[in-house]
Amino acid sequence: MKQSKICYSQLSKSEKEKIIRSMYLDDKKSFADIAKEYGTYSNKIRRDAVSFQIPIRDKSDAQKNALKSGKHQHPTKGKERSLEEKNKIGKGVLKSWDELDAKSLQERKNKSKEAWEKMDEESKKNMVKLANDAVRLTSKVGSKLEKFIFDSLLQDGYKAEFHKEQSLLNTKLQIDLFLPSMNTAIEIDGPSHFLPVWGEDALAKNISYDQKKQGLILGKGLVLIRIKQTKDFSKTRSQLIYAKLKVVIEDIQKSFPQPDNRTFVIED
Repeated sequence: MKQSKICYSQLSKSEKEKIIRSMYLDDKKSFADIAKEYGTYSNKIRRDAVSFQIPIRDKSDAQKNALKSGKHQHPTKGKERSLEEKNKIGKGVLKSWDELDAKSLQERKNKSKEAWEKMDEESKKNMVKLANDAVRLTSKVGSKLEKFIFDSLLQDGYKAEFHKEQSLLNTKLQIDLFLPSMNTAIEIDGPSHFLPVWGEDALAKNISYDQKKQGLILGKGLVLIRIKQTKDFSKTRSQLIYAKLKVVIEDIQKSFPQPDNRTFVIED
């Protein structure tokens, strides 16, 4: 153990407090670092820090400091994970979220709400603006889930059209994804299609539009597959949705549905 010129036990209480505050708070040293320099043990430094009412860093902050100082290496930095490993991690994260009990889920919602309420008005306005811009952009170029499913369909050899404008009974409407060889339309419905994300009036308009669009699609003799996206985009969740979609598509290929059974709904 490296010894300093002055042993920790020989220091006065005020000297100990000054050293810990300076090295721990200002220099971001760990208790182990301080103990090593002053010839004592990290638990002794920690106990004194508590007695001096010095705020103790949590495990996350301690790890960040260790990585920043170069004492520890990031466990995954510079390491390329295989697709199988990424999928396994992603499914684990999804499972942990899906298994959250109502109390834990509410606690997370409360934390998010508290974080929002602590923001200044300018930050809130900027976030709302970014959200609105993202919605407008999505309406033009498609959502992440739409693009993921479109790319997956192409990779699997399906002929698919993206945001194809269709003439449905003399009305021109855009279908999210269209499989021409199968006469099948795929619509991706985000939360604003079934939740009052932008208010009750906007929701009512979206529902009315979707019902009209569905009637026109079915009226043209097409099959309609609606994908109900209730959660934020993630690659792992999208893979699970696409797996469900493929089952439906394969069933349609085997036997084209009768007129009264041409609507399918897939939920994430």
